[in-house]
Amino acid sequence: MSTLINTKFDRRKRRTQGVAFWIFRLMSLAVVAILLWILGFLVVKGIGVVNWEFLTSIPEDGMTQGGILPAIVGTLCLVVGSMVFAFPIGVMSGIYINEYAPNNWLVKFIRVMTNNLSSIPSIVFGLFGMALFVNTLGFGDSILAGSLTLGLLVLPVVIRTTEEALKAIDNSYRNASLALGATKLQTIRKVILPMAFPNIITGLILSVGRVSGETAPILFTVAAYFLPKLPTSIFDQVMALPYHLYVLATSGTDIQAARPMAYGTALVLILIVLLINLLANGLRAWFGKKVKTH
Repeated sequence: MSTLINTKFDRRKRRTQGVAFWIFRLMSLAVVAILLWILGFLVVKGIGVVNWEFLTSIPEDGMTQGGILPAIVGTLCLVVGSMVFAFPIGVMSGIYINEYAPNNWLVKFIRVMTNNLSSIPSIVFGLFGMALFVNTLGFGDSILAGSLTLGLLVLPVVIRTTEEALKAIDNSYRNASLALGATKLQTIRKVILPMAFPNIITGLILSVGRVSGETAPILFTVAAYFLPKLPTSIFDQVMALPYHLYVLATSGTDIQAARPMAYGTALVLILIVLLINLLANGLRAWFGKKVKTH
């Protein structure tokens, strides 16, 4: 009798598990389908204007003709500048919190505040960047002010991903290194950080994706409505793809005439983010293989 009951229970458990797995599969397929639909829509609408001239020329005729080269260069400058600021500071902060700081109320408070910072609307960071970097420090509307603002925006993401990557390394590696006579710093540099770095790059990937598409922070700190020239200094104002797309879609001189340009700009922005993410993933895979071979 008990065997029969157990058999029925196992069957019911397997059926429930199978239904749950199918629900998860359908949800995953729905997400992929929505993504493909968005990409397909942009490709159909924007591929007609994307050519070499579109990528290498400046906007003309009220931004209804020409290309988006200044916006591409400006976006790349902001991505590189923000990562130069956020990635080293975020990684070092994560190392300190996980490896050096005592597990007391202060560290817990820092973690809570870091999580809260990651949920603050980006426009708040834009206003803060304008008040601090543009006005107080006197950087003006510039690549430097925009990069620092975007760096602050993604800094919590880098800190949290670094901390989680370090937590995933088993303490036996730390103990073995210390037992062999290595100092704590040597253990982190030679053992822990190389093993965690492939996962730390996840924070870089997420940060690049967010920085590339943000409009509100750069609106107050760096983005120009129309500036058909390339930057020559970190104190220059620049055009950027997200804000350029917003201008073309909402407040251009001829919105209908610029609509194909808007779709083409959106497609180029997505492709740039995709290429940067592929490069970061390649870097992550390279570091992962390097760790396995050692």
